[in-house]
Amino acid sequence: MEALLAFAAGLLSLRLAGDLLSRYRARRSPQLAAWAASLLAYAVASAALAWGAAAGWDDHSFRVYYLCGGLLTAPLLGVGSLLLSGRRWAAPVGLVYSGLAVGVALAAPISPSVTGDSIPNAQEHLELWPARLLAILGNSLGTLAVVVIALASLRRRPVGNGLILAGVAVAATGSALAGLGAAPTAIFIGVAALLLYAGFIWPPRLPVLVRRVSSPSR
Repeated sequence: MEALLAFAAGLLSLRLAGDLLSRYRARRSPQLAAWAASLLAYAVASAALAWGAAAGWDDHSFRVYYLCGGLLTAPLLGVGSLLLSGRRWAAPVGLVYSGLAVGVALAAPISPSVTGDSIPNAQEHLELWPARLLAILGNSLGTLAVVVIALASLRRRPVGNGLILAGVAVAATGSALAGLGAAPTAIFIGVAALLLYAGFIWPPRLPVLVRRVSSPSR
């Protein structure tokens, strides 16, 4: 069941990422590209989760899951939020970080080898430096950027930013419960992807138009 749910969550995230990419091509808003990349990473992480749940986890599926789910998704969300707030320097920083994350995920030694049907615990297979430390810093800073910018612009986009914050909370809850083996992760992935997507595309609040009513002449 977990494999089917993860596969469905992956397809959903991939579909939403494709829609964001289409919106980026039409509008050329850089935050849409970053958010599309984040949901694409989420989709690939879901595919790796389905792979591990269906065929058993190994080093290859774990590397893909750790790269896309542990190293890329939250930082790219943060890059999108920074770009939305006008901080253009976030784009090159995000590209450099993504390249570093790919290199670390491919080169980091895994010991002991990953086996079993449950989601592997990174602490049991990866050293703190550099893979786990990079994930801690990337996820912390990315999530912080999303939360701070969403709260700072909450009055301008109350519904959209609220949905983004809810999506981040659902994703974090799913990761925490998955680490305890208490819940199917794929359900949280799908719900979080929907909430984030809805928050990304929700329009800002329109300004209130005040009509001037002239008093009738007598």
